[in-house]
Amino acid sequence: MVCAVLRAYASGRLFGESFGREAAWVLALHGWARTHQDFAAALGDLGVDGTALDAIAIDLPGFGATPPPPRRWGSPEYAAAVAEVLDELPGAIVVVGHSFGGRVAVHLAALRPERVAGLVLTGAPLLRAASARPARRYRAVRALARAGLVGEARLERARGRYGSADYRASSGVMREVLVASIGEEYGAVLRAISCPVALLWGELDRDVPVEVATELAAVLGGPAPTVLAGIGHLVPTEAPQALRKLILDMRP
Repeated sequence: MVCAVLRAYASGRLFGESFGREAAWVLALHGWARTHQDFAAALGDLGVDGTALDAIAIDLPGFGATPPPPRRWGSPEYAAAVAEVLDELPGAIVVVGHSFGGRVAVHLAALRPERVAGLVLTGAPLLRAASARPARRYRAVRALARAGLVGEARLERARGRYGSADYRASSGVMREVLVASIGEEYGAVLRAISCPVALLWGELDRDVPVEVATELAAVLGGPAPTVLAGIGHLVPTEAPQALRKLILDMRP
């Protein structure tokens, strides 16, 4: 097994892997609790043509080789950090965002429209599915906390009991980042995006159902999502060739 050689980006604040031999025209952003390695098959030389795309896949702050942020960040702060990578590249970039990386990608496209030529989003939780509502008991405790009737300790116990696996597995500043991102709204930033957007979804995605992709396409006013039969949430690893094709179709 050949180990990837990590490179430093953004003046040494981010780490990741580069693919291909020329200047990168693709920047890939992974999902929560994942790393840049999710994109190895889609961007590397395992494709049907045996060549790698000219691309960079980074570890977002708090994952893989990149240290956590210094304080609670939301996806806008993550996008500002990633924007420094764009400044190190010569031309317009196609940004690929999976899941949490999709949250960052849309902010990056709105922040630096002159540098983002297109977006490829997959499994990105940018709209709320009806099935994704928190448990009723947690909602009740949260309402009491907002009314000042229970304290933060009681709310934290409820989060630990009824929260997602990601919440239970995270701690410290990364748990704060997770809570911040889950509470974000994306209507304004989606309306600010001016580049083409392609959506690629797994039919069996239970984390971010296909209905989210369909509604997202309507909000963006773009084409319907490409839905992959038999594929779940981890499209970059489950269907790398389909992802690669969509990236190539978006090439500036």
